[in-house]
Amino acid sequence: MSDKKYGYDTIVEMFKGTVEKYPKNMAFGYKKGDQFVHIPYTRYYELVLMMARGLKKIGIKKGDRIAILSENRPGWIITDMAIQMCGAITVPIYPTNTPETIEYILNNSESRAIFISNKIQFEKLYSIKDNIPTVEYVFSFDRFLSDKKLPVFTFLQISEISIMLTEEEKVMIEKGIEEINPEDVATIIYTSGTTGFPKGVMLTHKNLMSEVYLGTRKIELLTNKEIFLSFLPLSHILERSVGYYIPVYNGCEIVFAENIDKVAQNILEVNPTLMISVPRLFEKIYSRVYENVHAMSPFKKSLFHKAIEFGRWYVHKKHEEKQVDSLSEIKYKFYDKLIFSKIRQRFGTRFKGFVSGGAPLDRNINEFFWAIGVQVYEGYGLTETSPGICINCPSKVKIGSVGTPFEETEFKIAEDGEILVKGPMIMKGYYKNAEATKEAFDGEWFKTGDIGEIRDGFIYIVDRKKELIVTSGGKNISPQHIENELKLDKYISQAYVHGDKKPYLVALLIPNVERLIEFAKEKELNYLDLADLAKHPEIIKLFNERVSLVNSKLAKYETIKRFAIIPTEFTIEGGEITPTLKLRRKNIYKKYESIIECLYSDNNENCR
Repeated sequence: MSDKKYGYDTIVEMFKGTVEKYPKNMAFGYKKGDQFVHIPYTRYYELVLMMARGLKKIGIKKGDRIAILSENRPGWIITDMAIQMCGAITVPIYPTNTPETIEYILNNSESRAIFISNKIQFEKLYSIKDNIPTVEYVFSFDRFLSDKKLPVFTFLQISEISIMLTEEEKVMIEKGIEEINPEDVATIIYTSGTTGFPKGVMLTHKNLMSEVYLGTRKIELLTNKEIFLSFLPLSHILERSVGYYIPVYNGCEIVFAENIDKVAQNILEVNPTLMISVPRLFEKIYSRVYENVHAMSPFKKSLFHKAIEFGRWYVHKKHEEKQVDSLSEIKYKFYDKLIFSKIRQRFGTRFKGFVSGGAPLDRNINEFFWAIGVQVYEGYGLTETSPGICINCPSKVKIGSVGTPFEETEFKIAEDGEILVKGPMIMKGYYKNAEATKEAFDGEWFKTGDIGEIRDGFIYIVDRKKELIVTSGGKNISPQHIENELKLDKYISQAYVHGDKKPYLVALLIPNVERLIEFAKEKELNYLDLADLAKHPEIIKLFNERVSLVNSKLAKYETIKRFAIIPTEFTIEGGEITPTLKLRRKNIYKKYESIIECLYSDNNENCR
């Protein structure tokens, strides 16, 4: 018998409770034509019941796995809730995944059906149709005709949207909710993994409900009036838990951005109160602001830098030390009216802040956002932890940290510096992989794979345990913070630092193409294509200067001694980055091994 410790036992019980509590609140919004359409919780619930009815009709039962291969859209959250209402298990798949990875996930999970977004995903599925024997049904959110030997039904067909639910059907489906237990697996999420095939993380209803309940208490900002703008993939546990389940628990609205390129425009149209993001968005905004500053007059430029410098000081005094004098308040208000408020306009008029996760956020960038009055609450977690286990919040902030632990969550640091954690949100285990599950735990403690420190109750992430560089001189170096410094440069889009068992560090630098072409125009450089431009002596000279600037901020043993400019972006398709934008270091080394090793040779000038 459950004690309803987290308000509700299961995600679907929570969903039903919210519908009863906030029936008229808007549940989700999406753009249709030129306008955003908003759907209330009563209609959302009805659509979920219709989908659950359809799933039951095709024989979906408790414990079955159903995959979703789609970009964010209303159909995603309708289908997910319906799958769980049947007691089945949602298997989300990144829409950016390759056919090979999709095939592996479908076979490993033995999914009986799959929901896809459009014809692009259908083509991927068709290319592997003979290798996915357990998949009985394919449903598409978009309507299109298939002339191939793989039948596709639509989202509307399985929902039988034109046929009203009978009271008998509703009672039958809702009765199934009571049969779902807190320890039942709600979802299997396959980690993107920086090496090899992904592992299926089993998260139970209890895992997710503890995350939702404790996360809501920790964030401190939530009312039933919040509007979340959703743009991170729902296949990512950060968006799933914090940008979807937490809003539903609190009766908030989720509005789907059209796509990543239209987020800035959609912010102004939707006027959200909260957003979930990863560091890449903040890096881009930060770079764009400083590019605009670079074009200002000397006076305006000087005023901006003074304002930011004061803003950084003010933030630490006000939010961390909790003491700031009235004169400083007046000075901040002056800078705010003159400069900061104008930058904040692009976030709308009621924005409360961001939750940031997925990767470490550069401290300078975080300080910048707080200085201009845009709060970024950095947290930390993994797919295996549902994901949040600690976060900064309005009452407890330390910029540079990932906050303090959630309630019921304990941290400790192992002898080698690895962060160990235990709490109710820790996964049940890896699906069909007892060996990996055993390896992931030290007794009751989950091994995060991250190196960290605990200071004054705040958690600080140093680096990934497996990604620490140990030079031939015995120095332990974190590549991530060096890469983050490099990426802050307006001419550098991506960076990879190498040096394990080597005498010094080298880097592969991916240029910001737009800025590079602008520079080439200013200097009137002649070149055939981007690869040719990357080898130009003026470009080499420019990048030497930029790398020297970064080196000046680093310890001597951390400095980049040599580098190569790579004119091709690291991509998911190319295998260099994961769907969550983490570097696949082994893949990058393998792909660029000849260039990297050349940088350690005497003839390193030809590496470019």
